[in-house]
Amino acid sequence: MFRALGRAVVRHPWWTIGLWLVAAVAIMAFAPSLKGTSDNSAFLPSKYESAQVSDLLSTAFSGNQKTQPAAVVVQRGDNAPLTAADQARVGALAKAIEARHFPNVTQVYTGPKLAAPDHSIQMVSVALPSSSGKGTVETQNEDTVKKLRTAVGDQLRGSGLTYGVTGQVATQVDNQESSKSSFALVGLATVVLILVLVLVIFRSPLLALMPLIVIGIVVVISSRLTAIVGNVFDLQFDSSYQQIVLVVLYGIGTDYMLFLVFRYRERLRAGDDKRTAMITTVERVGEAIASAAGVVVVAFLVLLLARFKAFGALGPNLAIAVACMFVTSMTLLPALVSVLGRGAFWPSRSWRKQPKPGMWARAGRLVSHRSLVAAVASGVVLIALALLSFGFKADYDFNAGYPQDTESAKAMKQLEKVFPRGELSPTIVLLKSPTPVTQQEAGAFAAKLRTGPGVGGAQPTGWSTDQKIVRIDMSLTESPASDTAIKLVKGPLRDYVHDAAPPGAQAITGGETAIYADINVVNDRDLKVIVPVAVVLIGLILALLLRSLVAPIYLAITVLLGFTATLGASVLVFQDLGGKSGLMFNIPIVLYLFVLAIGTDYNILVVARLREEYREGLETREAARSATEHAGPAVGAAGLILAGTFAALVMSPIAMFAEIGFGVAIGIVLSAFVVSTVLVPSLTALIGKKAWWPGGRRAVAPSPGPEQVAEETVEQSAG
Repeated sequence: MFRALGRAVVRHPWWTIGLWLVAAVAIMAFAPSLKGTSDNSAFLPSKYESAQVSDLLSTAFSGNQKTQPAAVVVQRGDNAPLTAADQARVGALAKAIEARHFPNVTQVYTGPKLAAPDHSIQMVSVALPSSSGKGTVETQNEDTVKKLRTAVGDQLRGSGLTYGVTGQVATQVDNQESSKSSFALVGLATVVLILVLVLVIFRSPLLALMPLIVIGIVVVISSRLTAIVGNVFDLQFDSSYQQIVLVVLYGIGTDYMLFLVFRYRERLRAGDDKRTAMITTVERVGEAIASAAGVVVVAFLVLLLARFKAFGALGPNLAIAVACMFVTSMTLLPALVSVLGRGAFWPSRSWRKQPKPGMWARAGRLVSHRSLVAAVASGVVLIALALLSFGFKADYDFNAGYPQDTESAKAMKQLEKVFPRGELSPTIVLLKSPTPVTQQEAGAFAAKLRTGPGVGGAQPTGWSTDQKIVRIDMSLTESPASDTAIKLVKGPLRDYVHDAAPPGAQAITGGETAIYADINVVNDRDLKVIVPVAVVLIGLILALLLRSLVAPIYLAITVLLGFTATLGASVLVFQDLGGKSGLMFNIPIVLYLFVLAIGTDYNILVVARLREEYREGLETREAARSATEHAGPAVGAAGLILAGTFAALVMSPIAMFAEIGFGVAIGIVLSAFVVSTVLVPSLTALIGKKAWWPGGRRAVAPSPGPEQVAEETVEQSAG
């Protein structure tokens, strides 16, 4: 099949290129754009209390009960207490804000209750609607906060008062700016690394630019196709994960390009003309790339099993991107190289020369002649790191990981000095009764809640249209997104709320902290389901590829070992040595996406070459040596580019990105330089021909031709 595909592309390269350009233009013109949200409540199943609260606030109450306040924190520039005149100026500020009729602002208020007891600060509360997963509302809220900051600055100019706008939306606006800087750093690092490393490897500017052009086309096409699938199946995409999709495409796209061009150069060195070389390349590498892409797609689609819908939507998003990248690698990329021919390597002529034996030749001899030593040494390193993964603890405090010198962070610190920490993000309790709830009953229930663990205050704030549901806002004494608050709401406080409900009534808990508490439960369940299922499916795909029942077992085990070792290395660096209380809760899933899936990519490339060498007549140990020597450069180069891209994130001031950067970078390095090129071939050499049981029959070796004799002479001299 791949030989026929190669012939079609090589014979009609311009048609192939033209069809891709037409498809890209058509999809850009007619397909919808991909939209995402950052509202975590939109990703939780309806069985969880926080999701039920979110739904009831939108449907059972009149007006918009799903609100998130933005707070304007005002203080004197000389840090003295606010005078009566200053407080009057703050009151006038609130009226001026209300008079501006900003979009989405539902209420503006201030007063003595929003002033610190020592009059050091006074707050103006500006109520904004929660997004409910709707990107339009999020965008309007962010625009409103930006306009609010400008308006407040104009009102207080020359008054001697300073201010800061904080709250969920304001924090999101400030954090987005930090995120943009981090992603710009990653984008620049990605482009530079691809250009520099491909230039170093092939010494060709054309080949260095080619993956950037091809991947750029795939980014457009896959994003629009994902939007179509999302609309059809009503998927909610997390906007914060779109940069991960982009980096996946750059990493995998460059991997496939390197796998293809390395084999193409090898065939040219063996004496093939440019057409035959590309047809043979597509035939030989096509099956390996198809299997690798298939494994990655399956691994990503396993995320559909996640109950946390952000991960569930991310799976199809990544799967579509990788599938598009595979098709491009088998069609557009060969067509471009076919048009250029040997000119693709211009101006270098080094492609004509057989390389001198180097690192990969020595690695090949190691896994062949000292297989047991190589397997034990690499296995011990991985197992030692994997054991550390049992110390993993999840951290859900996003804001603590962002820079603390922003306007919203500074204003929040001022608020937390004098108000309960949960004042701006209350934990919401809905009391549902079969009969209308009176004000007296609501007040008595709120009084009970005030004595609950970790509660700084509680008061009724609204009734449903039928008066049978009352909303109680509780402010916690801990920061709403802190691990302490999440553990509190997840256990003791939620239990207390349930028990405090009057006979015949039901009380459920929602709000930001409750959402994180429910995500905690969902995330634990998803990890226990997704990783084992993915490993089993990867093993089945490897069995079909290798026609073997033995090799897939130890290949799947090595990939899982690489994943747990990577998580263990992250625990060691950030928790044990860095003193952090935990890693961000989504780190295991992100590591799963890259290390488990892309690590299998490298395994397949090496093992497919190893099987090819074995079937052509080499003994298993020699096949392991040859596979490591020939596939190692492609795997190593691909690993360096992808690991280097993520390593740039370590410099990010955002803790989550630094953790992702380190984790993925070390995971790719372990996969490329330990698992795929040392552990896997050495284990195969030790197991011998039994690794291919029950298949693995060898082809009848033909009489050696000039090309084969030349290759054998080079290999012998290299040895």
